[in-house]
Amino acid sequence: MKPIKVAVIGVGNCASSLVQGVEYYRQNNSSQGLIHDTIGGYGAGDVEFVLAVDVDARKVGKDVAEAIFAAPNCTAVFQESVPASGTKVIMGCVLDGVAAHMTDHGDKGFMVSDAAQATRESMVAALKASGTEVLINFLPVGSQEATEFYMECALEAGVAVVNCMPVFIASRPEWEKRFAEKRLPIVGDDVKAQLGATIVHRVLSSLFGARGVNVERTYQLNTGGNTDFMNMLDRQRLGSKKTSKTEAVQSMLAQRLADENIHVGPSDYVPWQKDNKLCFLRMEGNLWGNVPMNLEMRLSVEDSPNSAAVVMDAIRCCKVALDRGDGGALIGPSAYFCKHPPQQFNDDTAAQMVEEYIAEPALAAE
Repeated sequence: MKPIKVAVIGVGNCASSLVQGVEYYRQNNSSQGLIHDTIGGYGAGDVEFVLAVDVDARKVGKDVAEAIFAAPNCTAVFQESVPASGTKVIMGCVLDGVAAHMTDHGDKGFMVSDAAQATRESMVAALKASGTEVLINFLPVGSQEATEFYMECALEAGVAVVNCMPVFIASRPEWEKRFAEKRLPIVGDDVKAQLGATIVHRVLSSLFGARGVNVERTYQLNTGGNTDFMNMLDRQRLGSKKTSKTEAVQSMLAQRLADENIHVGPSDYVPWQKDNKLCFLRMEGNLWGNVPMNLEMRLSVEDSPNSAAVVMDAIRCCKVALDRGDGGALIGPSAYFCKHPPQQFNDDTAAQMVEEYIAEPALAAE
């Protein structure tokens, strides 16, 4: 099958894990670590990165196969041999995509390139010239203006979108309507990890409800040492992120908690953790006879590889939608792959919706 042509906005740790993974599964005939081996006939190796966009001087102008290993990226290297792709990273448009404090951290922060920034016209032209089918938004948390810039470009260029970060596009009716009108699929917003803090918190919340345990209070505290956590030191950039993560948990509770009884969100930046993310989770509830109980859990994951399997499935769902002529938010895939979809469903229901969507149309109709 012809490869799915993908553009990546932001060549950071998440992009590094995704690009490494495509080559890994291309070289290894394995389904280990995949949520779906194939979707619509497309395997995990059936992706071609035809456009890559960044603003860091250490990445702009380099082949994407080289740029994914450039500082400040610090994620695990599990596929060292990534052949040159012929796709060089082009300069994007900064806008609010770089927090002011991120340029004060030397090699660990951003070093904004002095190359001429992209315009809407040049970015649309690049998307069209590359033949991009699906655009992946890996911009930092808080990049409202920058995300909207690239969404406008995607709409004008006629490409599908996987919105991996918490600027609400698929879940905002005015944006979703525009994608639907152009028959362009979008999966969003704010990707869930394969086995991360949010999905675990959601499953435990559902379990408490199913077993008749009333949740009184809960928190989810996260620390990490990558640029994502450094970026989130600016608490003013966290509004949509906290909303996304909190609502993902609230939607699974039998009874909604008052704001003072739930805390979900990033907590601190610990440089030596690099791309390792630690989640500390606590849930307090009442059993039979109103007898109290509590659960505490510590989860340690490599943050960026933890998102790659989910993004890979979202890419392939978008390609299936393009092949079928579907547009707008993909409801099942968005609910299963993202924290803040247009419609929340429990994860078992959302998983079944994905299975039904990716099935052959004739089978889905039976």
